[in-house]
Amino acid sequence: MNQQSLWRLTAVLGALSVALGAFAAHGLRELVGPAELLTFETGVRYQFYHTFALGLAAVAYYLPTINVHRLRTAAWLWLFGILLFSGSLYLLSLREVHGLPVSFLGPVTPVGGLLLIGGWVALFLAPSPRRT
Repeated sequence: MNQQSLWRLTAVLGALSVALGAFAAHGLRELVGPAELLTFETGVRYQFYHTFALGLAAVAYYLPTINVHRLRTAAWLWLFGILLFSGSLYLLSLREVHGLPVSFLGPVTPVGGLLLIGGWVALFLAPSPRRT
């Protein structure tokens, strides 16, 4: 993943976060219960946090003290973490709406959370005296 990809990914995920947040605030309230709405909003919140983290990675990409491989690893972990964590929360909270059998996604959510944490660990390890 290069800097240009990170910028574009940040833009797409940021726009999607705003759209999903607006959907939760204005349309979802009438379709699901309070617990499901809260779950959906948690997915949006964590997606937004990690979208900002991807933007941070794009900014840090050309810093001379950053190990680019570790930065890319962080970005990939955040991307897959968003997909698994937030994505599973979206699908689980919308069960009443879409009617799909998504109970199997319950264990996927914490795996996504671990990937998000792993991205932060990779970012912690990214500063390096040499670039690779």
